[in-house]
Amino acid sequence: MQSVSKEYNGNPVLKDVNFTLKEGEVLGLVGENGAGKSTLMNILFGMDVIRQTGGYGGRILIDGKEVKFASPLDALKAGIGMVHQEFSLLPGFTAAENILLNREPENKSVISLVFGQRANTIDRKTLQKKAIDAITKLGVSLDPDMLVSEMPVGHKQFTEISREISKSSIRLLVLDEPTAVLSEKEAEMLLKAIKNLSAQGISVIFITHRLQEILDVCNKVIVMRDGRIINELDAAKTSIQEMAKLMVGREVASSSREKEERKLSDSIIMSIRNLWVDMPGETVKNVNLDVHKGEFLGIGGLAGQGKIGIPNGIMGLFPSGGSVTLNGKNIPLGDTRACLDSSMAFVSEDRRGVGLLLDESLEWNIAFPAMQIQNKFLKKYLGGLVKWRDQGAIESVTKKYIQQLQIKCTSSKQKAKELSGGNQQKICLAKAFALEPKLLFVSEPTRGIDVGAKALVLQALKQYNRELGVTIVMVSSELEELRQCCDRIAIVTDGAISGILPASTPSEEFGILMVGKSMKEAK
Repeated sequence: MQSVSKEYNGNPVLKDVNFTLKEGEVLGLVGENGAGKSTLMNILFGMDVIRQTGGYGGRILIDGKEVKFASPLDALKAGIGMVHQEFSLLPGFTAAENILLNREPENKSVISLVFGQRANTIDRKTLQKKAIDAITKLGVSLDPDMLVSEMPVGHKQFTEISREISKSSIRLLVLDEPTAVLSEKEAEMLLKAIKNLSAQGISVIFITHRLQEILDVCNKVIVMRDGRIINELDAAKTSIQEMAKLMVGREVASSSREKEERKLSDSIIMSIRNLWVDMPGETVKNVNLDVHKGEFLGIGGLAGQGKIGIPNGIMGLFPSGGSVTLNGKNIPLGDTRACLDSSMAFVSEDRRGVGLLLDESLEWNIAFPAMQIQNKFLKKYLGGLVKWRDQGAIESVTKKYIQQLQIKCTSSKQKAKELSGGNQQKICLAKAFALEPKLLFVSEPTRGIDVGAKALVLQALKQYNRELGVTIVMVSSELEELRQCCDRIAIVTDGAISGILPASTPSEEFGILMVGKSMKEAK
């Protein structure tokens, strides 16, 4: 790429970007949310959004020849595949059908000779074989017959990547935050797959906020900041600290858990008994858990063991059973409105599918739930018979959270879909904060967020808990993140709580619980 630049509505988002990529090379592309990484890759892949917003400046050369892709189809023909940060799968189709979508092997018949290609039928046996070959090449566990609508997010990501590597012409694969939705174990499997692809001569551009992964799998690293390439590094000779400093333009303190040990209240705010949840890809069989008033409780565990299913079941997003009480009062399961009316809130791990009104403004995203549920941000006339939205109050609360969470946007009127993934996640948090709940469930709050923003989000949650006394239950795939913030951490194994330990407990002990063993058994 030579002197690549891009503007949106007169605002420069890429400025004079230059880099080269060799055959079979794995290039790490890092930078804060909003640094321009995804825009740069959208240019490379010929995405419609680039053409619709005035195109770009500079040149792209493949094998020394300049190319101009009018659409992603042109990029695909040139051997470039891209797995985007957000999923582009058909929910009613199986994994195998999505992997071979628009490239299905066909059976010809006498009828098709008369009526043409449209009368061909899909060769299901060959389709299944090709899909399994791609999944095997990736080296992951994925059921080719599972519907996308029933998959956990990790399996959706594997389906996306399998689709790209199933293409025989693939020469360059762009992975935009592929491990953001994966557990550590799943991410390890993917990193091995990237190394295998590199060994086969396939080049990879790997965008991630997990900087250790860059060191583990990449040959070189490009660091972007404010639309420019700040530095190009040899991955074997750099460090997480150096990359983080270049990304944010300042020293980034390594995360260390506060040493304070807080005394938990004797009062139980939430009691969960015999909870089961029917959530695809998650196992929640028999969860029993008490949450103390004002505590910051973490829930961890390996992927699919049930940790994500717990808040989704309690908040009524999936069928569930058992009993849940809040302040001694029974919460009817399967009734989301009842949960919200009881002063509970939930930040989902699926920000685009559940968390955001993508075509609406940031103001509407942040204020609407509180307006709908609690009658906030409304002016009342005729003794409350007529209600009208208070635009001044809506603008004020939105600007408050934009400032507090350092959300990168052009204004509070900007549409949610136009923000980077990490900034969309911050909008989900702001929406929950605006509800001012007594108990807040937060699922994977830092997924897809860079190191600088991650510290800010975790600090905001800690502040919300410490200063306002809000009880927080945080689900995370990153144990160190939980140890940094929480008072106690409950580990979920095979659909039940296998143990609860203080967050200061050595990480090895949590690891033993994750594999379903007690400390006595381990010894």
